[in-house]
Amino acid sequence: MNASICLHNTLTRRKEPFQPERPERVTMYVCGPTVYSYAHIGNARPAVVFDVLARLLRRRYPKVVYARNFTDVDDKINAAAEAVGAPIGQIADRFINAYHEDMCALGVLAPDLEPRVTEHIPGIIEMIQTLITRGHAYVEQGHALFHVPSYPGYGRLSGRRPEDMIAGARVEVAPYKRDPLDFVLWKPSISEQPGWDSPWGRGRPGWHIECSAMIGQHLGHTIDIHGGGQDLIFPHHENEIAQGTCAHNADYCKTWIHNSFVTVDGQKMSKSLGNVLLVRDLLAQAPGEAIRLALLSTHYRRPLDWTVQRLAAARTVVQRFYTALERSTGLAPVKFTEPDATVLAVLQDDLNVPGALVRLHELLVNLEQADTDVARAQARDHLLASAGLLGLLQQVPRAALAALHQTTPGRAFPVLGTARIEALVAEREQARQQRDFARADALRDQLASAGVVVHDRPQGSTWTLTTEVPA
Repeated sequence: MNASICLHNTLTRRKEPFQPERPERVTMYVCGPTVYSYAHIGNARPAVVFDVLARLLRRRYPKVVYARNFTDVDDKINAAAEAVGAPIGQIADRFINAYHEDMCALGVLAPDLEPRVTEHIPGIIEMIQTLITRGHAYVEQGHALFHVPSYPGYGRLSGRRPEDMIAGARVEVAPYKRDPLDFVLWKPSISEQPGWDSPWGRGRPGWHIECSAMIGQHLGHTIDIHGGGQDLIFPHHENEIAQGTCAHNADYCKTWIHNSFVTVDGQKMSKSLGNVLLVRDLLAQAPGEAIRLALLSTHYRRPLDWTVQRLAAARTVVQRFYTALERSTGLAPVKFTEPDATVLAVLQDDLNVPGALVRLHELLVNLEQADTDVARAQARDHLLASAGLLGLLQQVPRAALAALHQTTPGRAFPVLGTARIEALVAEREQARQQRDFARADALRDQLASAGVVVHDRPQGSTWTLTTEVPA
């Protein structure tokens, strides 16, 4: 294990040896979901990718502190809460629980820390005040804003020059901004919106300051790794760097890692196209381990196109692995705890999971061709130790094979589309709150005709799919 872990650093635009600031305590933060709906396959990819990275880091370093946050105050959460007449905390709790269920099904281990924004408001206010005191932020019309020209390094992560950003302007230009690129740290809340008291009036934090404050409180002023989806590079992560650097006069993060996009049948996922694939829907088509394998089958820095064929192939591979493992059930373990050297080497080369999967197939062939019980036990334990680095093949084989038979390959999604289903469920919940039970029953029937079963619970309504619905 002498070779270094090499990772592609978005900040330097090259692959480089990973060198933590303190090898005895490696810190990693990954942007988690905004919890107003169920997790889709795009949310699942970073969760799985950084789960593999955390496993790899923990093998090499004595202590890894991995934090993945929940954004539990946001305009989308406000809208979801208003639609069903519930407080935002109830909405957040519901979808945090659902996220935990879905990620657990994908074999994603819980991070060490899961900070929520609403639990860190005092720290957020303190950080904003520090930025104001140091001349990097100002208050105007009830808003606290970061003044981008005060930080000369702005744009380094994304490779964008401030003058080009202004010319191309996809930024909000508001009368209270001193510069078009200035971004909100704190914004006022009207009486109907969630809000907290602050030196600048009742309000709520901007998106970017939340992560910087939680990182500072739990991990320190400089962290080793910050991860997330490619779509977060600008403006979110660019703004995080500006805030964190200016608040603490320290490098915010050494290594930035971003996974690429997920498309569906060659198209970007969007509610308007009705192709947003929820993890819990996919779990009706295949066990979580097959979904995990499908997500890992393309290198994390390359776009991943999700298709029925990709998931079907992953199901077949999982079945072959567990069929071979089932044949070796009952053989005494040989205490082979070290993963294969090739698997470890390719994972240390910028998380080359596809390369590791190629080697796992070679180890599978060794197991299938073993001709004695001792050779079979050795091949089995070698395979299991190696697959464990990827979070694969850790189930009881018989149970894993049974799960494959309990799911339905190629099961169609309802013709309503996920976005429409969510809207109808929310409308029905609102009708129930208003005691308009005739309307609620009519909406339930409409959903049932599309193969959607609504489950009414004290914390709100959820839904699942039943049998295949004709297209």
